[in-house]
This record gives sequence, structure tokens and C-alpha cells, in this order.
Amino acid sequence: MSTLPIRLFGDPVLNQVTKEITDINGRVAALADMMIETMYEAPGSGLAANQVGVQRRMFVYDKGDGPVVVVNPEIRESEGEWVFEEGCLSVPGLSWDIVRPNRIHLVGLDLDGNEISIETDEYEGRIFQHEMDHLNGILLVERLDEDQKKSAKKLLRKRAMSVPSDDPDGLSSLFGR
Repeated sequence: MSTLPIRLFGDPVLNQVTKEITDINGRVAALADMMIETMYEAPGSGLAANQVGVQRRMFVYDKGDGPVVVVNPEIRESEGEWVFEEGCLSVPGLSWDIVRPNRIHLVGLDLDGNEISIETDEYEGRIFQHEMDHLNGILLVERLDEDQKKSAKKLLRKRAMSVPSDDPDGLSSLFGR
């Protein structure tokens, strides 16, 4: 198994809304395995498909109980408020206090196509919300207040790297045409 390069701030793939997965097949399972390995190597506690250049609605995470894959996730309910220092593998070395709902209800599918329904709060809920933001084309810096956002973007622009434009959804470079 191999790891995948994590796309960084400035990469346009991170600002695009991902597309649903219509067929959970061996390619999706192989991608999930590579994403899990990449997440652990980074190290991180979650990784969305578009963070490795694949424009599909899937993320992997591990809150400490082993890796989990969620395909076509959707947050159905959220409530409360919780402030927590949050970082991002696509914005390495930086973190900020981010306000998010404390409790959420997430639904999606596993790699066998079975429905997943998880009601959770605090850390696990934050992972889900962070990864859902990625799948919706929203980076962590968009959650900052205007002054923080301005200084963060200025710093991050200096770090931005170029992105290949010949593989917009990322699938061809992983699995061939």
C-alpha cells in the first residue's frame, strides 16, 4: 500500500464541492485503504478524498478506535456550541480555536453499502464537521473571523503550491483511465 500526497491550501481542488459516489466498488475500497494509510502517516485523525485530489464524497477517520470509512456522508442534525483548537492536514503547522456545533447526527454508507448513522458530540463530531467542510469545498480558514482569515490567507498564500490541471477529479492519476 502507498500513501498519497495531501493537497495544500491554494490547491483549487480543496475549494470545490465533491461529487457523490454512485458505485462502491474495488476502486473506492482501494482509495479508502490508501487514504487511511496517508492519514496515519501525516499524522491526522481524519482525511477527506479531495485532500488527496479525488473529487468524491468520502472521508476516513480514526478517533482512537480504529479506522472508519464514510461514503456520501451527510449531517442531518446539529446543536449546541463547542470551541476547540483545530488544525488541518491541508494547512500544516497552523491551528485556531474554531466554534462548531457540539452535537451532530451523521449518516452515510460504509464500504459494503450499508447505512451508517452516528449521533455524537465533541471530538468525533468535530472530525465529522471538519471533513464535511472539505467535501463541501470549505477550508478551515473560512471558519475564522475576518482579521484572522486575512492574516492566515496572507501567510498561506506564501506556502501555496501549484496543482496539475490535467486530472481535475484525481481518479485518473490514482487508477489510470
